[in-house]
Amino acid sequence: MLEPLRMSLDTERLRGLLCALQDAVQSAVLAARDSRSAADLAAVAEETPSDTLYGIDGPGEAAAVDWLDAHWPEDLPVEVVMEGREARTFPRGLPDASEARLVCIVDPIDGTRGFMHDKRSAWVLSAVAPRRQGGARLGDLAVAAMTELPPAKQRLADQLSAVRGAGQGGLRARRRDLNSRSETAFAPRPSAAPDLAHGFAAFAHFFPRGKGLLARFEETLWERLHGDAPVFDDQYLSTGGQLYELLTGRDRLLGDLRPLAREALGSDAVPVCHPYDACTALIAEAAGCIVQDARGGPLDAPLDTTSAVAWVGFANAALERRVRPVLDEVLREFFPVPG
Repeated sequence: MLEPLRMSLDTERLRGLLCALQDAVQSAVLAARDSRSAADLAAVAEETPSDTLYGIDGPGEAAAVDWLDAHWPEDLPVEVVMEGREARTFPRGLPDASEARLVCIVDPIDGTRGFMHDKRSAWVLSAVAPRRQGGARLGDLAVAAMTELPPAKQRLADQLSAVRGAGQGGLRARRRDLNSRSETAFAPRPSAAPDLAHGFAAFAHFFPRGKGLLARFEETLWERLHGDAPVFDDQYLSTGGQLYELLTGRDRLLGDLRPLAREALGSDAVPVCHPYDACTALIAEAAGCIVQDARGGPLDAPLDTTSAVAWVGFANAALERRVRPVLDEVLREFFPVPG
């Protein structure tokens, strides 16, 4: 098993910085949503190597950069990796990126497509790892936070954060009233169900390319696990949102195997999950969920904007023990390991 990079960090200070950054992004994005037309928000702004950026993405990115410029402390030089952009360092004026002590990965809006059409919440995601030679990885992340960007009619928004290795004691969750700005704490509780029957579970197949293969895989898995017993599907087009549904007890199993479908189909046109999408997996783990790579190992990828991440998340350890052997069997049939 991969071991996270160990380094003395003031994790509570970093938690506070990530949450403050996300508060600023939330305010800017909601203000833009409320003042601009739906057509403007949904217009394609730019195609990047990592994803398509839409009109609503610009205010979130600008708010993140402005906040980092104004508030990131000088004694914590950081390299920031953000969706759709080249890495940059803060505070500005750092002579060399190699002098950064930390790497911070940021997705200003995860779930853009649903949010820009006012269908369901998107999320601001960010996490921090110590910088290391060879590049930091998902397994090195020490602190993560996620903040809800709710649809227009919803006036409550959640913010969750966690520190790696602290268990549930390192997990914090608060619910904010966007009108009064008052906040209350809450305790996320993943499902304790030992199986999937009559519960929600799904593997991501958001886009036409790869959908058929992934749906056949999913159908085979559910049949072998539960026969004709129903397993309900809810495609939440946001990795952060999926992890939130898992750790709050709404879904029992979720996963994203699109990188495997891309390999099997030999098509780069299959969109995939990236490290900035999956950077808050440690929050789900702090709540008691099990999050693994597709084959059952620890979640791992470089902290960049282009690497593909395949993952599976289980609501609890008993469910993982029940499902994993059958999952591995079906994975070998649909997505055999080369060689």
